[in-house]
Amino acid sequence: MRSKTILWPTDFSETASHALQYAIEMANMYNVSIRILHVVDQPFGDENYMILAVTPEELAKSMEEAAAQKMHSLLAKLTITTPVETIVRRGDAVTEIVAEANSGDIGMVVIASHGRTGLAHFLHENVAESVANQASCPVLVVK
Repeated sequence: MRSKTILWPTDFSETASHALQYAIEMANMYNVSIRILHVVDQPFGDENYMILAVTPEELAKSMEEAAAQKMHSLLAKLTITTPVETIVRRGDAVTEIVAEANSGDIGMVVIASHGRTGLAHFLHENVAESVANQASCPVLVVK
């Protein structure tokens, strides 16, 4: 952990921003870099119904471009002394985050939990919990 990159997956929510403060603090303490990962859902649709004005591929590209712009504006606001790398991927959030966490050069994942309970917890996939269970490195879950 002390010599490897810290992974901070983000959905650009306020809760995720709160987790970023922990990631920055850890990166500064251990003098390691931060890798910021945002996963864009793969849109799906059927062009045969002629409902979509754009294809799923075009929609995914525009979502990736929007994420890259958010990433750029986020980096402009950061005051951090260690290197920061950004990645935007397309696919399932848990799968992509776990793949990055288990890539070999990640020492710790700092991820936000939205703290859903009751029916909301049952209906929505808990990304932070799934990552914590599947990652081979330590995972800090921030509420």
